[in-house]
Amino acid sequence: MKKISELLDAAAARARPVVRGTGDVDLTAPTPCAEYDVRALLNHLFLVVVNFRALAARQPADFSGTPDVVTGDWHGRFDEETASLVRAWDVPGAEDGVTGGMGLPARTVGLMVLGDLTVHAWDLARATGQDFVPDPAVVGEVGPGLAALAPQAREMKVFGEPFPVPPGVTAFERVLAVTGRDPGWAPPRR
Repeated sequence: MKKISELLDAAAARARPVVRGTGDVDLTAPTPCAEYDVRALLNHLFLVVVNFRALAARQPADFSGTPDVVTGDWHGRFDEETASLVRAWDVPGAEDGVTGGMGLPARTVGLMVLGDLTVHAWDLARATGQDFVPDPAVVGEVGPGLAALAPQAREMKVFGEPFPVPPGVTAFERVLAVTGRDPGWAPPRR
């Protein structure tokens, strides 16, 4: 079993080029997350990365508001924030015990941010016309983890209802479907 920090490092390596490839012209584009345009999704992703870094360090997290951080050198800040997230989860003991106000095992919390980083990178790629192929080891870990968390995530309105997919789809398409996403989603024609 790989460490969360190793998996996060692999996921961040795939997400960073997508964020770098997102330009100011893309910020108002729709995403597969109906409630978010690209700017709102980026702000959400920053919020997730910062707060799950705090959770790894057993510090309080604050998801109550989403500040607009897509200003200045936000591309460079995303690189820095994801590197800091990886370092936080690499500290000895970060995966041990329970963390955060949810009372969940720390490894489960780490898998949650791993899922967010991977799925939202796909969301951004789809919204901005970029390619995105997740790391297979990451998909292998987040697939079962997100499937197990899905009922609670739906109750909390974090996931939509599962999207029906035919047999034979990829493991990542199943991950997207369990979160309520249509793996074939494409932005509307402009």
